[in-house]
Order: sequence, then structure tokens, then C-alpha cells
Amino acid sequence: MITIILYQPEKPSNLGNIMRTCMATGSKLVVIGPLTYTLDDKSLKRAGMDYIDELDFEFYDSYDGFLKKYKNKNIYYVTRYSKNLYSDVDFSNVVEDVFLMFGKESSGIPHDILRENFEKTIRIPMVIDARSLNLSNCVALVTYEVLRQRKFFGLATHETIKGEDFLFEEVKND
Repeated sequence: MITIILYQPEKPSNLGNIMRTCMATGSKLVVIGPLTYTLDDKSLKRAGMDYIDELDFEFYDSYDGFLKKYKNKNIYYVTRYSKNLYSDVDFSNVVEDVFLMFGKESSGIPHDILRENFEKTIRIPMVIDARSLNLSNCVALVTYEVLRQRKFFGLATHETIKGEDFLFEEVKND
């Protein structure tokens, strides 16, 4: 399973989008607070749509509370300060759980956490002058790299709701 860990996300719309991505990819979402908004925020619900109810979700008030459960997990920390590319990590073992931590929009993951876990940091390449990408985009990008390496195990690779041949059947019925 993929577990997405968000360290103090600041924008409810990003959290809502990430909730939607986690639901669509079968990933678990762990949020570490404190938050500057409530989890019933309107923009959070708007971005997450009705998927929020189906989400595997945990919330921790603090990083220390989170560590009580996840301290010994193999966590990758996504940061601009890493020398390791996310695409160079071998995520292909579908039996192995993957934990990916992303920091808050304004300042990322605290630097002391990054220093303590530097060998497990990964980065997304960007142009030299770019400071960061949108948080929800980063989560989607790295999550789908894990899924791509696992050959999208457990995900539908064709249209299942309207049917695999929907586009052609639609024309026949007109």
C-alpha cells in the first residue's frame, strides 16, 4: 500500500485534491497537524468531492504523535534539498508498503526531520530558479511514479464505469 503523509498542509484546497488522488489510487492519507483550518472546511470538501467518505485517513495532532505509530516505517521525504531523484528509487515491489512524506506549502518538511532522514530524501527535478511545485501536483506525480513502477497494480487500466467501448457505443446509439 502507498501511504501519503502530509506535514501540516496549509491550504484546504490542496488537501482536498490530495484526498481525491489518494482515493482514486487506493492510497492511505495521513495528516500531521496542527492545521490552520478545520477538516470540514468548504474548500476542502469542494476539492475532495464525495470521495472523502471512502478515504483511508488518519490525523495526528503532532509529529511526535505520528512517530508513535510510524517511527520504524520506511518513509521517503520529498524535498527540494535532496540529491536523490524520486524516479531513481525502486518502488516496483507490490508487496512492500511505500510511505511518502510531503511538507507544508510555505516551508516544506522541517529541516531537522530532513537532516535526520537525509538518506531517505527524494526530489522532483525542476529548472534552476524554481523553488517548488504545487503540493497536490507533487503528491500525484510521485504517487503515480510508484504506481507506474508497479504496473498500476490494483488500478483499472480501461474505462469501467461507462464501459470499455463507451466512445464507440455512444456513436452507434445516436
